[in-house]
Amino acid sequence: QVQLVESGGGSVQAEGSLRLSCESSGITYRGPCMGWFRQAPGKERERVATMDGDGTIIYVHPSVKGRFTITRDKDKNALYLQMNSLRPGDTAMYYCAVRLNTGCPTFPRDFPYWGQGTQVTVS
Repeated sequence: QVQLVESGGGSVQAEGSLRLSCESSGITYRGPCMGWFRQAPGKERERVATMDGDGTIIYVHPSVKGRFTITRDKDKNALYLQMNSLRPGDTAMYYCAVRLNTGCPTFPRDFPYWGQGTQVTVS
């Protein structure tokens, strides 16, 4: 059974930084597609950044390019998101997601495994 646990969220002032972590268990091979998504109150969940099993960055949301960096530890199937120069518009619940089948898709509905989320609040 795949389980994902996010950590590292919190409350920061604008221009501050946070580093999110996603620890996984139950993934029996190296290299699934992993990604970060976020959902603000009243808005749809949106893709922030995704990375395939080879470590290739597949997508970075235009609003976070140059500020957020996605990385992973392939041996641990762990995922990280370094967030710098945070803005109030980044305030959301941030989720880690995994897809074990081939491909690194666009939509949240195509990722079957999700963590419980970690809240990021920027004021």
